[in-house]
Amino acid sequence: MKLDELYSKALAFEFLTVEEGVFLYENAALADLAFVANELRKKQVPHGKVTWQIDRNVNTTNVCIANCKFCNFYRIPGHKDAYITDIETYKKKIDETIRYGGDQLLLQGGHHPELGLSFYVNLFKEIKALYPNIKLHTLGPPEVAHITKLEKSTHREVLMALREAGMDSLPGAGAEILTDRVRRLISKGKCGSQEWLDIMHEAHKLNITTSATMMFGHVETITERFDHLVKIREVQSRKPDHAKGFLAFIPWTFQDVDTLLTRIRGVHNLTTTEEYIRMIALSRIMLPNVLNIQASWLTVGKQVAQFCLHAGANDFGSIMIEENVVSAAGAPHRFTSTSIQDAIRQAGFEPQLRNQQYEWREMPQVLEEQVIDY
Repeated sequence: MKLDELYSKALAFEFLTVEEGVFLYENAALADLAFVANELRKKQVPHGKVTWQIDRNVNTTNVCIANCKFCNFYRIPGHKDAYITDIETYKKKIDETIRYGGDQLLLQGGHHPELGLSFYVNLFKEIKALYPNIKLHTLGPPEVAHITKLEKSTHREVLMALREAGMDSLPGAGAEILTDRVRRLISKGKCGSQEWLDIMHEAHKLNITTSATMMFGHVETITERFDHLVKIREVQSRKPDHAKGFLAFIPWTFQDVDTLLTRIRGVHNLTTTEEYIRMIALSRIMLPNVLNIQASWLTVGKQVAQFCLHAGANDFGSIMIEENVVSAAGAPHRFTSTSIQDAIRQAGFEPQLRNQQYEWREMPQVLEEQVIDY
């Protein structure tokens, strides 16, 4: 393989193989990868702005039986700290989100053994009745798989019921690394890689927009990272013409503070700044059919995320008024509406507020600034 030939293929929006991706990762200069990815970004997102969002991550419950080795957030059934969020709490959090200019809840929780489809259908309907303009970016393939098993139903039937109840889009949560060797080691209680991909394909057939993620920097090999990217690309290639499919791809790094993966297996996140930027650039190169690449400022911080905007990323994600799961494993970074825009401008770009469909939003005329307690 020759680097120049692979760069040419990438710039022509051709699909690179797993082997070609690994070769670039191991042999290409970061400056060259960033240049190629930046050229692709300029062609795919020609407006040149960097988008961002105001939403809130609210957890439906912290009860989970998946026992992921990287999660400090969950509690087993019957634990003294276990909870299911009640409607009054949702109302308080949504009212606050609206004051901060937010238009969406990212609703996720755990694999609660007693919360089936009717719970989520009723919850979504109640929230939508109270707040018809609030968008629900909800659950994720592992939770859909869990509900399907509880109901002895099908992915399609569950997704249709959730959509009818008010689900606006499906997050790419629980992807981790989409190879079963890795999943057996870090998230054995979640659905397998093929079921995750099947649920996303079913969502696309139902015209439910989704995102995709990758959590790396733990027990996976470099080849498995590129297997993951190619599987995402293949599902996107199979979406119906009428569907948007994966609107965005978000790679983020394993956070290792006090996790079982670290304490018991001795696995630490050793991802370097260069490595993260390299993976952002290669995400843009390997995924020519996914329009938006998001830099995970939550896990890598402001400065690294700013560099990523010159290496293929075009989106800064949400200010995340509230986020509990990744933060519980050590992610310390925070943004407000003002500071995220300042960060984008400092990187040389114009910030543009968006919604989950990557449609532009006007800045709210009255916007209460969130106060962050560091």
